[in-house]
Amino acid sequence: MAQNKNILKHNGLDLFLTSVQEKDIPALALIYGESFLVKQAFKTLSSFLLGKDNPQFALEILEGGSVSMGDIIEHVSTFSLLVSKKIVAVKNAPLFQTNQSSSDISFSLSDLDHLNDFIGKGIPKNHYLILITSIIDKRKKIYKTIADKGLIIDCSVAQGARKADQDEQRAVLKNVAGQILSKSKKTIDNQAFHALVDLTGFNLDLLFQNLEKLIAYSGKAMMISIADVKAVVKRDKKDPIFNLTNAFIAKDVKNALFYLNSLFNEGFHPLQILKSFENLIRKLILVKCFTQKLYENNNLKVTRKMSLKNMNFNSFQQVVLPKVINHDKQLNIITEDRDKYISNQDSKTKANKANDLFLASNPKNAYPVFQIFQKSENFSLNELNQALIFLGDLDYRLKSSSFDAKIAIENFIINTCSKGGFVYAEENKNRRNYF
Repeated sequence: MAQNKNILKHNGLDLFLTSVQEKDIPALALIYGESFLVKQAFKTLSSFLLGKDNPQFALEILEGGSVSMGDIIEHVSTFSLLVSKKIVAVKNAPLFQTNQSSSDISFSLSDLDHLNDFIGKGIPKNHYLILITSIIDKRKKIYKTIADKGLIIDCSVAQGARKADQDEQRAVLKNVAGQILSKSKKTIDNQAFHALVDLTGFNLDLLFQNLEKLIAYSGKAMMISIADVKAVVKRDKKDPIFNLTNAFIAKDVKNALFYLNSLFNEGFHPLQILKSFENLIRKLILVKCFTQKLYENNNLKVTRKMSLKNMNFNSFQQVVLPKVINHDKQLNIITEDRDKYISNQDSKTKANKANDLFLASNPKNAYPVFQIFQKSENFSLNELNQALIFLGDLDYRLKSSSFDAKIAIENFIINTCSKGGFVYAEENKNRRNYF
C-alpha cells in the first residue's frame, strides 16, 4: 500500500516545507504524539503559514475540552479586520476521547459529523485549522477525513523497552540535541551524549533544560564534554524507578536488571526499590481482581478472546474505563462512610482517603490506566500473590539481617518474569517470617 503523502513524521516536516509553497499547504492539519515534538512541529508549521503576519493577531489558541465544536467552526470561519491570514489551533482536541469529567466538553458523533461537513465544504481561504492531540484512532472517520483532505504530522515515539524502541528514542534524542546545540554553534561528543541520555532518560523537556545549562556552563568551548555533563547534570531519580518498573511489568528481564543495576550505582537504598515493587504488585493485584470480574460479566464486551492485552486505547475508554470510574466512585463512598465512623469514634483520628485503592486516581489521564491494565495481562493473579509474599519476606530480611540485597532483588525479577511462573510461597511456607 502506498504511503499517504499527506502523513508526515515529525522529522520530515522541515524537508516537506522546503519543497512546497504556502498555497499548497492544506487548510487543515492534525498534529499528535510526544508533547515536546508536537510543540516544535506546531511552531514550525504556524511560522511557515503566517510568514510575516503578526501571530498576535493571526493566531488563536483554543483549549480542547472547554470549547464546543460550534465555537471552533465559528472561530475558523470569522474573518479578521487586521490580518489576511488566520490560524485557529485547538490544543488537546478530544477527537478520539470520551468525556471523563462533567466540566469538560467532549465531541459527540454529531460534533464530529459537523466537523466533517465543514471540512467537506471547505475552510475559508487563508484560514487554517490545526488540531492537536496526544493520541489518535486511525479507524475513526475524522482521522480518515483529515488524512484525505488535510495534513497529519506524526510526532509519536515508541515508548517500549525493546531494543528497536530504545533505538528510536535515542535517535529522537540525538536529533533534538543536535537542533538545540546548532543554534549555539556547539556540539557534544559521543561519550558526553550517552552520559546525558543515561542521566535524563527519554524526557525531551528535561533534555532541553539540561542542554541549556550545558551551553551556558561550557562558555566559549565549542564542544560539550563528559566533564561538563558530570559537573552540571544530576539524575532525575524518578525516571530510573519508572524505567525499572516499566521493564518489569513488560517482563523484560534484560532491561529490568540493567535499570536495577543503575539504581544501585546511584546509591538507592534497597528498601526504596522494594517499596516501588510492592506498590506496583499491589496495584496489579487490584487490577487483576477487577478484570476477573469483567471476564465473568457476560453483559460486558470483554471476553477471553477479546482480552485487554489486545484491546486498543479507544475501546478501553469506551468499554472498560466507565466501569473503572464507577468502581472508584463506589469505593470512595465506602471510604467516606468509614472515615465518618472513625471520626465519630475518635475525634483525634485523622481520616485519610484510600487513594492507593483506586484503579484510576486521575481518570482524565486515562492512558497510564490503560497501560497498567494491558500489562497486568502478563501475570496471573497467583504469580502476583507469590511475588507479594516474597517481597514481604524480603522486607523482613532487609530489616533484620545482613545479605546481598541486590542479588535477592535480581532473583525476584528473574523468577517473576520467567515463563514458569513464581512458586515462592509454597516452597518457603515454613520460614518464620512467612505470612
